[in-house]
Amino acid sequence: MEARNKIGFDNDRYLLEQTSAILERVNRFKNRLYLEFGGKILYDYHAARVLPGFDPNVKMRLLQLLKDKIDVILCINARDIERKKVRADFGITYDVDTLKTIDDFSEWGLNVTAVVITRYENQSPAKAFKNKLELRGVKVYLHYPTKGYPTDIDLIVSDQGYGANDYIKITKPIVIVTGPGPGSGKLATCLSNIYHEYRNGLKAGYAKFETFPIWDLPVDHIVNIAYEAATVDLNDKVMIDEYHLKAYNKITVNYNRDIEAFHLLKRIFEKITGGESLYLSPTDMGVNRASAGIVDDRLIREASYQEIIRRYFRSAVEYALGLVEKEVLDRIVNIMDEIGAKAEDRKVVMPARKAAKDAEKCGKGNAGMFCGASIELQDGTIITGKNSPLMHAASSLILNATKHLSGLPDNMYLLPQSLIDSVTHLKKDILKGKMVSLDVDETLIVLGISALSNPAAQMALENLKYLSGCEVHLTHIPTPGDEAGLRKLKVNLTCDPEYSSKSLFISS
Repeated sequence: MEARNKIGFDNDRYLLEQTSAILERVNRFKNRLYLEFGGKILYDYHAARVLPGFDPNVKMRLLQLLKDKIDVILCINARDIERKKVRADFGITYDVDTLKTIDDFSEWGLNVTAVVITRYENQSPAKAFKNKLELRGVKVYLHYPTKGYPTDIDLIVSDQGYGANDYIKITKPIVIVTGPGPGSGKLATCLSNIYHEYRNGLKAGYAKFETFPIWDLPVDHIVNIAYEAATVDLNDKVMIDEYHLKAYNKITVNYNRDIEAFHLLKRIFEKITGGESLYLSPTDMGVNRASAGIVDDRLIREASYQEIIRRYFRSAVEYALGLVEKEVLDRIVNIMDEIGAKAEDRKVVMPARKAAKDAEKCGKGNAGMFCGASIELQDGTIITGKNSPLMHAASSLILNATKHLSGLPDNMYLLPQSLIDSVTHLKKDILKGKMVSLDVDETLIVLGISALSNPAAQMALENLKYLSGCEVHLTHIPTPGDEAGLRKLKVNLTCDPEYSSKSLFISS
């Protein structure tokens, strides 16, 4: 099956300009450059969604080009370890994501020099994580809440401030500083080590590499508005960089937190360097060249519009789950109003809702609930699924989609009744479960078993890979088993903020 050719971003053009920009900045500081990586180095699916054609791992390809010149530092906030903060796209906690990142870097031929646990205050989970890393041969450093921050510059830039942190031993001219999510302590780690470097007589520099917002696109460009939608929980706002405008008479954009913190950051740099001013604006600090890769602005705008709608659904679900406050939902609603978007502008929404109504007409829901699901395949075809006493709506959707891709009739059964009965017996009679219909995770396993003896199931199994990157919508919040299965299939999932069951506790 041929995918639609929607390319709005040229990775090779981007790599060429981005590599040049980083090397130019390294040469500017001669001795060493600390490069703070904002956003995600690996699996940057937000960028891939708003910049069609963007390789989610293009930044790792960039690091491979520079691998003989770089050390890598991973930062993780001790408070995030303690509260088990979760990375939404993978459904794993930040400490687990740190372990995964170390493995991922290794697979790309890059070693992580050290892990820094920031804002460390003897938290027991952070201690345990430190021990786990050290037992596996990973070098771990501890950084503490900075005394005097943010008002007492003399205390911040002193042996009681940055000097109280462990000095991270570095050997290469470029130091990549990254970490899971915002607030991981990347900037403080850079500043702390630069403080130590200056004390040791080495003049190190700092720069920031963050894909969004794209500094040389207009403040109201929809790709920058999509960034606001992606960070709606942080209340980030894309603004004109007044520092840059004043210094260079040139309009550029940045986000509010960097602009608001710049005066303080400038004073800290001047204190560390003995009066030398490294930068005149927040935009000066950045080395991002994402705009160089944009080859189809119209396509970028369309993709960003759809991403904002996806973010609206995510915020609505997080509010329904009690994960965010009402203000977060209100902010994303305001963004939707700003661009004139409606939830129904997402193509898969209305077909999913119609499928739920069809389930209700048939009276074949599960425990009195009627759920629908819809997927847009790579050629634009819309496939739907609805729940039944045997199967979740998302499970039905996956089977229907793979049958379509395989050229199989819609009324063909891929899973033998004997296998479904066996799983149902296990869930209901052995494990005493209340929900016995098959979720996506279970359906994939049963499909895999069925493929051993059923050629049609084997064809469906082989076509699962063509679901990657497809748009999916559910009329309900997915159960853990549905969410896990759909994440493995790498679909772009949204759902209505409705529960799939009347039960308050849903275990599968």
